[in-house]
Amino acid sequence: MAYMLYSPKVRILFVAIGLLLIAGLTLSAQEANRRGRKYKAPPPTSKIEVTILRDANSKPIENASVIFHVDGDKGNMELKSNEDGKSVIDVLPMGSTIRLQVIAKGYQTYGEDFKIDKPEMAFEVKMKRPGEQYSIYKNHDKAADPQKDSDKDGGKDADAKDKPKDPPAEPNSPPPPSK
Repeated sequence: MAYMLYSPKVRILFVAIGLLLIAGLTLSAQEANRRGRKYKAPPPTSKIEVTILRDANSKPIENASVIFHVDGDKGNMELKSNEDGKSVIDVLPMGSTIRLQVIAKGYQTYGEDFKIDKPEMAFEVKMKRPGEQYSIYKNHDKAADPQKDSDKDGGKDADAKDKPKDPPAEPNSPPPPSK
C-alpha cells in the first residue's frame, strides 16, 4: 500500500490536484480585489436624416456642411451632404437637444434647435440665396419687407395711437412752440 502512494501516477495526480487548488484560490482572490469601472450601457440613440434643398427649385445641395451641436458644450459632429442632399447620423442620444446648423457655399447659413425624442427623425432644410443687405439710407416700402406688414402703424409705438395728434398747421402760420 505504501508503494501505491509513491507511484509516479499517484504523485502526478496529487501535484495536479494541488495546482488546481492553488490556481482556484488565486483567481478568487483576484476577483475580490478587482477595482475598475463598472460597465454602464450607452443611452439609446436616434437616427437623424437631414435633407438639404435649394429654396427656389427644391433641388438637392451637394457637399453642404451639416453640423450637430449636442446639448450646448457636450460636443459637435460635422457631416457633408451627399449628391442627393442627404446626411444621416445615428449616434445622437435620445432626450438630448441639438442645434442643427447647415452651411453651404452661396447660401444663407441655417440654424435651429431640436429636441431628439424619437428613434428616427427627418428634417428638410430649404436653403435661401443671400439677400440684399438692409440699409437705413434706402427707402423701404412695406410690400418689400414682410416683417413690417404686421405693423399697422408703420413701425411707430403702440402708445402713439393713444396720444392726440397736433392740429394741422395753417400754411403761413409759424410752427407751434415746442414743449
